[in-house]
Amino acid sequence: MKRNLYGEGEYRMQKPILKDFPNEFYTKRLYIRLPKPGDGESVYFAIDASKDDLKKWLPFAQKNQSMEDVETNVRESYIKFLKREDMRMHIFSRETGDLIGCTGLHRIDWEVPKFEIGYWIDSRKSGHGYITEAVQGITDYAFKELGANRIEIRCDVENRRSKAIPERLGFKMEGILQNDDVAVDGDGLRDTCIFAKIK
Repeated sequence: MKRNLYGEGEYRMQKPILKDFPNEFYTKRLYIRLPKPGDGESVYFAIDASKDDLKKWLPFAQKNQSMEDVETNVRESYIKFLKREDMRMHIFSRETGDLIGCTGLHRIDWEVPKFEIGYWIDSRKSGHGYITEAVQGITDYAFKELGANRIEIRCDVENRRSKAIPERLGFKMEGILQNDDVAVDGDGLRDTCIFAKIK
């Protein structure tokens, strides 16, 4: 709903930076929150342990990053979250406090509002349904806390593990964009699946 910030009779969309909502939430096994300064070390080791799995699909895994590089990226993501430009979130185990992976709401259009969910997991934590649980959690968060009318998940048509998440959670596959993107290793063009849930 649009809020009257400019006097009676003049309605405009509230600026995203002024939107107030929780910066964290819980699921049965997970604690999911905005990135914070100091998270870089945990994220660095999660990426380092998962390079073989991430490199085929994600641009950030193509190059070697120092711990300082990763911490810088975490702090930039923190600022973008506060400005409501992009909403990366870190996934932690409620039991151990260990970082499990990352998710987030990207390609944000606050006028709709609509979001695209992204995710990756520390390979050492895979096989336990954590990402499925996290994506269900962030989907609920987007609908309930952010008023989403549309949520998308996009993935490479050949990324079977990533495709299994929206399929498992009841997202509708709306189509495949052919020759939609350059492969992350620069070798050829890739097709992209688009899954969505609407309010």
